[in-house]
Amino acid sequence: MISQEQNDSLTRVGPGSDAGAVLRLYWQPAALSDELMKARPVVPVRLLGEDLVLFRDQEGKLGLIQRGCPHRGADFCYGRLEDNGLRCPFHGWHFDRSGQCVEQPGEPEGSRMHEQIKARSYPVVEKNGIVWAYMGPGDPPPFPNFDCFRAPDSHVFAFKGLWECNWLQAMEVGIDPAHASFLHRFLQDEDPKESYGKQFRDTAGNTEIPMTKLLRDYPRPEISVDDTDWGLRLTALRHMEDGRTHVRITNQIFPGAICIPMSREMTITQWHVPVDDTTCYWYSMFTSFNNPVDKTLMREQRLKEHRLPDYAPLKNARNNYGYDEAEQASTTYTGMGLDINVHDQWAVESMGRIQDRTEEHLGKTDVGIIRNRRRLRDAIAAVKAGNLDKLPMRNGGTEALTGPVSNDTIASGGDWHAAAAEADVARRATCPWDASV
Repeated sequence: MISQEQNDSLTRVGPGSDAGAVLRLYWQPAALSDELMKARPVVPVRLLGEDLVLFRDQEGKLGLIQRGCPHRGADFCYGRLEDNGLRCPFHGWHFDRSGQCVEQPGEPEGSRMHEQIKARSYPVVEKNGIVWAYMGPGDPPPFPNFDCFRAPDSHVFAFKGLWECNWLQAMEVGIDPAHASFLHRFLQDEDPKESYGKQFRDTAGNTEIPMTKLLRDYPRPEISVDDTDWGLRLTALRHMEDGRTHVRITNQIFPGAICIPMSREMTITQWHVPVDDTTCYWYSMFTSFNNPVDKTLMREQRLKEHRLPDYAPLKNARNNYGYDEAEQASTTYTGMGLDINVHDQWAVESMGRIQDRTEEHLGKTDVGIIRNRRRLRDAIAAVKAGNLDKLPMRNGGTEALTGPVSNDTIASGGDWHAAAAEADVARRATCPWDASV
């Protein structure tokens, strides 16, 4: 349990909030590049409680500015995209991608009033299918040299989904290694050969054991958590009767992302990004160490579960997440279908828009959640004290960070550290792009 004051501090994200001040010191996903793939590349963005508009100008460069025109507040999402900027249809005031007003055609001839007017704007960059925004003070931090950023575009697929809950509870499900044995339990095992693009459908490590069976048969993982330069490394060991150990290594990337193995071929790096206090998006980058990603197939798979343009899931609280009693009795632990995103969505949304942590009781398997909250509280205190160099990836050397290593493997002997390292080295050795760590 924590106090209501502590819960508010960790969850609220608007301007002036504790957690919001920390999140603004890191690059945050603002939109998918796909959303700008249209004749008029202008899209609304609500991020960290702020209403913004993202656009690509005639030079192909990106701008992210406040959604309300600084003149009278009219909606820039309906602005005229012209002259390398947005022109408000209300009175013709024109703003460039930096937010600077460059013309006020209705004002008296020779007026220089426009020079004093600037819309709120934020730096943006595009990386492997996602447009990133920096909303904090000073210069933005460099990007780490993580696999999802340095892999070529051909080997990364990006997607997103909307969840109707606070960002922190959405992220915390990803640093909870124990839940996979229950929430994602399949009572029947699919053919792993049909698993492309699906999580927990591969075989476990270098065996022929379906991952679904291993998670089902060994529900009590031994979990350890280590501090890293990027956040936390979580190791879950499932000791098998034959003396072997299944090793699953995942990561929390401070402040709001996770990196987890999807299969032997792919990892998922996923950011949990606040739209506001009570809504968030997850942005996933699927990174392949082997063949180019089949983006068409992976997009088709996910669009069967989501609607456009807001990427809201088709299964939600309004239709009981597709819950089926017969399915729960015979096929899945939840009765909510085979898409594990729906399972996670139900878990985090059913807690309420903002989980009441004054009523929770954490156990030993929640060690990652406990450690991360402590680190977030430390970061909030450091920001208030002006000690930004105490924050992960804000203290120099960020460009040198690689990986992070996230994989599943089977250790035959007692040295699971060596087995996990060897499996990762073998995967990276045959990678067609530079995946060295």
